[in-house]
Parts: sequence; C-alpha cells; structure tokens
Amino acid sequence: MKTVRLAAADNVVTAIQPLEKGEAGAIQLVPRGHKMATQSIPKGTPVRKYAQIIGYAAQDIPEGAHVHSHNLAFRAVDVAYEFATNLKPPPAPSATRSFRGYKRPTGRVGTRNYLAILTSVNCSATAARMIAAHFTPALLAAYPNVDGVVAFVHGTGCGMASAGDGFEALQRVMWGYARNPNVGGVLMAGLGCEVNQIDWLIEAYGLEPGPLFQSMNIQDVGGLEKTIALGIRKVKEMLPHVNAFHREEASAAELMVALQCGGSDAWSGVTANPAVGYACDLLVAQGGTGVLAETPEIYGAEHLLTARAINRQTGEKLLGLIDWWEDYVARNHGSMDNNPSHGNKKGGLTTILEKSLGAAAKGGTTPLTGVYKYAEPVTAKGFTFMDSPGFDAVSVTGQIASGCNLVCFTTGRGSAFGAKPSPSMKVATNTQMYNRLAADMDINAGTILSDGQSVEEVGHQIFEMWLDMASGAMSKSEAQGLGDFEFVPWQIGAVM
Repeated sequence: MKTVRLAAADNVVTAIQPLEKGEAGAIQLVPRGHKMATQSIPKGTPVRKYAQIIGYAAQDIPEGAHVHSHNLAFRAVDVAYEFATNLKPPPAPSATRSFRGYKRPTGRVGTRNYLAILTSVNCSATAARMIAAHFTPALLAAYPNVDGVVAFVHGTGCGMASAGDGFEALQRVMWGYARNPNVGGVLMAGLGCEVNQIDWLIEAYGLEPGPLFQSMNIQDVGGLEKTIALGIRKVKEMLPHVNAFHREEASAAELMVALQCGGSDAWSGVTANPAVGYACDLLVAQGGTGVLAETPEIYGAEHLLTARAINRQTGEKLLGLIDWWEDYVARNHGSMDNNPSHGNKKGGLTTILEKSLGAAAKGGTTPLTGVYKYAEPVTAKGFTFMDSPGFDAVSVTGQIASGCNLVCFTTGRGSAFGAKPSPSMKVATNTQMYNRLAADMDINAGTILSDGQSVEEVGHQIFEMWLDMASGAMSKSEAQGLGDFEFVPWQIGAVM
C-alpha cells in the first residue's frame, strides 16, 4: 500500500511514501505525507479529505497531481450547524480503573506534588527564580513526597488594563495554578505597584493565607535581597506541610487530561489524534475528563463538535468562540489560514481546514459536555473544550489553570514540550520521526501505518500510560527536566 484514502467521498489520497512520476497513478512527484488527486478536480470546486471540504482547487487539478499550497485555496466553508444530533455514549468499561494520587482538601486529586512560586508581574520573576533555585535536589531529598519547588514566571502583569479580557485571563491563570491539584503549596511574589495586584486576586477568588498559601511583595519587604531571603524562609516552613501529602488510591474519574498537539503533520489526523481520541473515550467511560483546546485549530471542524454538544446552548457557546476569533484575527489584519505553520505544511498539511479536521479527532466521539473560557475552571465531566490560541505553551498553560493534572501531546514533526506541574507525554504520529526522536517520544502511534496496529490498540496503550503517569511514572519530557519555562499566560489586549 502506497497511499491511504480516509473516506469514500474523498477526491485525494495521502502518500505513505514518496511517489515518483508513474508510481501509484502519480503524474508528478508527490512527497511523503502529501496529497494526490484521485480524479480531475476543476478550478473552484471542493477538495475533500475526511469526507469534509479542506479547500478549493485554485486551478484545474488533473488526476494524479500533487495537491498542496500551490493549487489548493482556503476559504470559509458555509455549513448548517446542528446541535445534539450526534450523541454517542462512551464505551462500557470492562473494569473500574484507579491510580495513586495526592488527595487535596478541595476534593481534587493530584498526579504530582509541587510547591509553586507564582509571580503577579514580570518584575518579581528574578526573585521567584532565585528562591526556587535555592531548593536543590539534595536539599529536597529530606522531603520525598515533594516533586520540586518551581517558579512560574511570566512577562506581563503590568502595562495592561485593570479590567477586560487580558486582565481576567491572567487572574484566572494565577488562581488556576494556585488551585491545580498537582500543587500542594503556593507562595505568591509581587513587586507591589503592578496592575495585577495579589490582594485583588486573593479577594476575588477567596484564597486564604495559611500554611499552604503565602504571599509577599518586594516593595513591602524592602528590596530584592530581603525578598529572596524571606521567600526561602517561607518555603522552608511550607515544605513539611506539602510533604505531608502522600499517594493514595483514587478513581480514574479524578483525571483531567489536556489534549494537545504541536508540530503536526499529515499523519496527525490519521494515527495519533484518533488514538488519543479513543483513549479520551476510555477516560470518559471511567468518569474522567478530557479538555480539548486551540480554538483556531478546530476552525472548519466546529460543526462536527456542535453536533456532539449535549444541548444547543453548549454548541452555541462554541460558535461564540469562533465568532470572537474571526473578529480578533480580522482586527489584527491576519487570516485564520495563517495556521498551518511552515513545518505543518512541509509535513503535508495545506489549509487550516485540513489541520482542524485532524486536530479535532483528539476529542474522541463522546458528547461535548462543556465549553469554557481560557483558564476557566472546568467543572463538567466528560469531553470538554477550553478556548485558547494554537500556540502550545499558551494553550497548555490555560488547560493546567483549568484543572488538568495530565497533558497528552501529539506531534508529527517532533516536539520536546513539557509543562510543570502536570506531566506531559508525547505521542508520535509516524514511525520515522519516532525513531529519530525516540528519547523524547513516549508512544509511537505510527505503528498504525507501519505495523498494522489498530487505532483502538494504540488508544488503549495511551490510556494505560495516563494511569501509570498519574501514579508517578515519569514521561520522557519530565525525566529530561522540561517544564520550568513553558508557563506562558495568554496576553490579550493592549500593552500600555
């Protein structure tokens, strides 16, 4: 087999290997992962993959031709949205599954036990990093239940409006990290005069100072040096309390998995994303939660999700996000088709419609139970959606703030992403890349094509690794120490 057809209605196939002229009906070179026309496609008519429109022929495309950016044009597709018309229950679980996690006073269960230093503003970032750096592995050896002291610093917090989307998103991120079940204790550090005041956050979200939550700012303490010294003392006092948490048996229903992709290629929607989607269905069957994000990367596939929405209100909330993004991109003189990236296109993806149809597969097949703002707490069980850009670090930051205690990241071109405090696993879309980046990839979904494994078999493998990671097994990105620099809150609005 040299090509793969994904649906009977498609008028293109995808090359499993490079096709030379005359090979498998090709009339010219078709690179691996790229599309070939299986019939003549007149100019202006739809090109279909996944039985969906991925673009329109920019010129007459003969049968056997390479179909890519040079002859495939993007334009918005008019669809009639349906709501709650495709509601499939999750598969019946064969057994109730569990993991060993950290039970919190909030009722949530963590898969890790970090002490977090959160900064309200860029001006306190250095202080936070210096405090965290003091707590070396040798020093933390006395606290075996603590996974680390980590500083979450960012480049905003001042020079911003004190109300509106940007301010509210940053506050939700800070509160969300403070309340994430993978965080056992929190020290908040500020400068003092910033727009993003710690006191406002404490008041707005009902955070209460105590042995597991402390705050300070540089101006009140008396400078950087004194702030670092005080921060070290505070963390030392908090560590025994954080260490008091220990792993206990917990239901898999307590898992909330961030469903993410980056460095996508043509195989993302064929192998890794459907396999993750199947794992998501297995998690939902256990009462757990999957959180899909990256709104620009479901653009053109949103009609598939509204049909799965549990009711019209949920579906229309998703469409409201699409409307916001169209306006946001337009007023910034951009295009929704700015995504796929250069690397995505080199891997065979052509338009955002094609990319989105593959990306949406990470959400499996079960009903869409909730739609949330960026970094808003996800309260519904089942398959959910959170608004975010397609920029991986920004998107995952929002998902962790929303409550995700695991991250599952598919990639076709390759990625070395990790995100504390929630461990991240990487699922490769193709065997060639997996072998090249084996030190970074946790699971090879490329075996669906190279070895004949089924989507369901790889999906089970992914689900089992979620349970193992939740119980403390380290992912490859985690073992390599990734995650300290991937905290990137979404900056929305004017910088003033």
